[in-house]
Amino acid sequence: MTTNSEATSREADGRLDPLSDEDVRNMRSDFESTPAHRLMQNAVTQHDVNDVALDRELVTGATHTYSQVIDDWSPTNQKQSGRCWLFAGLNLLRVDTMKVMNVKEFEFSQNYMMFWDKLERSNFFLEAIIETADRPADDRVVSWLLGAPTPDAGQWDMFVNLVKKHGVVPKSAMPETESSGNTMRMNSILYYQLRQGAKQIRDLYATEAGIDEMREVKHEALNVVHRVLRIHLGTPPTDFDFQWKDKNGQFHRDLGITPLEFAKKYIATPYDEYVCLVNDPRKTSPVGRTFTIGYLGNVVGSAPVKYLNIDADLMKGITQRLLTENQPVWMGCDTGKQSHRDLGLWDAELFDYSGVYQSEFSLDKASRLEFGQSQMTHAMLFTGVDVVDGEPRHWRVENSYGESVGNKGFYQMNDSWFDEYMYEIAAPKSHLPAELQQAFDADPIVLPPWDPMGALAR
Repeated sequence: MTTNSEATSREADGRLDPLSDEDVRNMRSDFESTPAHRLMQNAVTQHDVNDVALDRELVTGATHTYSQVIDDWSPTNQKQSGRCWLFAGLNLLRVDTMKVMNVKEFEFSQNYMMFWDKLERSNFFLEAIIETADRPADDRVVSWLLGAPTPDAGQWDMFVNLVKKHGVVPKSAMPETESSGNTMRMNSILYYQLRQGAKQIRDLYATEAGIDEMREVKHEALNVVHRVLRIHLGTPPTDFDFQWKDKNGQFHRDLGITPLEFAKKYIATPYDEYVCLVNDPRKTSPVGRTFTIGYLGNVVGSAPVKYLNIDADLMKGITQRLLTENQPVWMGCDTGKQSHRDLGLWDAELFDYSGVYQSEFSLDKASRLEFGQSQMTHAMLFTGVDVVDGEPRHWRVENSYGESVGNKGFYQMNDSWFDEYMYEIAAPKSHLPAELQQAFDADPIVLPPWDPMGALAR
């Protein structure tokens, strides 16, 4: 920490450069002597800057037509929650499940999955608190853990952990509640209880209490978390009755089926064969190497989140191949950059900010990650691609915010945007070249918990 005396000393010997009146006069002169600056001021003070900067030619060229489209269903809606990864995962699985059931529409219960993720992740958090109890409270790792004990967000491997342990249920078996679609109030209570539990655990450690005493406090806290989740989300079924009519009018019924039995019977997608493939151009994670993020996970005792770093062209090739095999592709990206929500359009040059501000916007993908300008923020599904002469031109994306955004819930991602803001897909390991299949089995590099490649789970 820099003290006031140190700052004064640095200023006196010229190591600090305060903003002077002359600096401000020069800035004013530069702005007022440039007609384009004043023109933009007139425009942007009256209109949203994105409306001013929007490239109209890109908009008129966005036809939302594709040479390959596999979706024939309605989009889902995560509402005011951060459950995109769960929605994308369940939406991936439901494609084959609808074929098994011979139905046109079907949804798994996202609420059921969130219930178990919150409970499992609370245990994961408190175990991490026990593990780090010897560190000061302002240690960077401890501070990071306390920042968001059990957020809504997550990763593909975390989704697989939940399906393997808890199975799945149809939406009718555990429907949405007010809190499942608007998680802020519930999360504030959970965070309070988990931080309170963390303090009690750390206080015990300070008195040289043993691991058994700390875990007793952990289980007391988990009991409260379970109670909060039951109050807000309802009761996850241990078994349930499920019945439906297929597209041919034939009636089907399963009585007393458990979530794990339902998953085994109706999930046809080989999700446990999928691996996480990322495009991270930073030197911290070389291409062809695996890496993981510290303290990123949800189910204690399950496999950690693991990424294999590949180049963008290979990621496109695998995505395109899966789509031609009529398989949607789970993916993670930085959705807010160069994005128009109402138009449902992403393009790397969608907004001409350089033209508005007469300044460079020249950070490359690696630099944006390194300096905090970009990170994974949203998970969705690829459900189509437009291919010209064998090369993808733009991609069809199923979002999870209902039909009121984009093109009835679907977005168009131009290929330029894929290069710059796409970071991750989940794909069968068998779709990798042989040498990368082998590389995936290597022990991963461990990056710190706050690394931007872990942001999708925060």
